[in-house]
Amino acid sequence: MPKDHLKMEIFFQDPDDIPLPPEEVRIREFRAAPWEDGQRVRIYLEVDPFQKRPSAEVVILNPQGEVVSQASIVETVTRKMEFNLHLRQAEAAGEGYTARAVLYYRALPDQPPDEVELPEAMIVDQRQVELSIP
Repeated sequence: MPKDHLKMEIFFQDPDDIPLPPEEVRIREFRAAPWEDGQRVRIYLEVDPFQKRPSAEVVILNPQGEVVSQASIVETVTRKMEFNLHLRQAEAAGEGYTARAVLYYRALPDQPPDEVELPEAMIVDQRQVELSIP
């Protein structure tokens, strides 16, 4: 039997989840859970169904407001993202940390970025959670 006959596409999309235009896409859920080693934080980010792929910036701030970890997600293809951020502080234990997610859209230029200025991002949603590092 030719391999072409074995191809099957399965989509488990919820029919009630209608893809939204960029200005209506929001963060559905945002969680940050520190690992017991005190050096990593598990991030869970879920967004609404989308017509156009959104981008996100996730940062962790220490109690002094300094960025100790960050990740950029450029035009995600999935609505549910789970990843680990590694803290850049040797002694990170303590209270008062903040994890922040910003969901945005940006029209990227056709030319390389060093030849043209990037357009302003359209921020569509933001969330933040407080956490303690063990």
